[in-house]
Amino acid sequence: PRNAEALITLASAIFIAPYFFLSALGGELADRYDKAKVAKRLKFVEIFIAALAAWGYVQASLPLLYGALFGFGVLAALFGPIKYGILPDHLRREQLPTGNALVEGATFVAILLGTIAGGLAARGEGSHALFAALVIGFAVACWLSAQLIPATGEAAPDLRISANIATSTAAMIRHLRADPRLWWGAMVTSWFWLVGIIVLSLLPPMIKTLIGGNEDTVTAYLAIF
Repeated sequence: PRNAEALITLASAIFIAPYFFLSALGGELADRYDKAKVAKRLKFVEIFIAALAAWGYVQASLPLLYGALFGFGVLAALFGPIKYGILPDHLRREQLPTGNALVEGATFVAILLGTIAGGLAARGEGSHALFAALVIGFAVACWLSAQLIPATGEAAPDLRISANIATSTAAMIRHLRADPRLWWGAMVTSWFWLVGIIVLSLLPPMIKTLIGGNEDTVTAYLAIF
């Protein structure tokens, strides 16, 4: 479509928006409840969002696909604090660098493979049913993997979950600013992901508009990035 560039940028914005509003809530959930239980429930919900995405892909429906993308963003924002916060519960101090490296490395491998698969889907290779089955299959596999996570217990059983996400976000920012090391660590990490998502958003339209590339070219540039 003529407005493909705008749609690509909008997709990135829809996915990343929940991180700005729900990351603090995700941290509260990770502290208040058993992280393993929260992870299992989030991954269970993810199956239904994957089914919505698959249906949207089969029907070629942008509203359904954008709705699924927003759902994935919400789950990712809530799951992030658990993904990293659970490591100290199960690893010794000297094992934490390796654990973080494995989690981070797996994250980037997933982004790379997903980018390549998305490029193939955009080019029209493979049947709709195959890609839909892959999306749902991976969601089910994630849920089954989550069943293997050992219980962590409740880190802060007396913590009250704030119903106001603005309040929880402000409290998180105040906590980070109280310690310069935490604040600058958060700023560096946030800047890294912000630049990454902007480049991922702008590369496809730039490649198609400026150098006349097709989906294959876009996929290659994204994979290299």
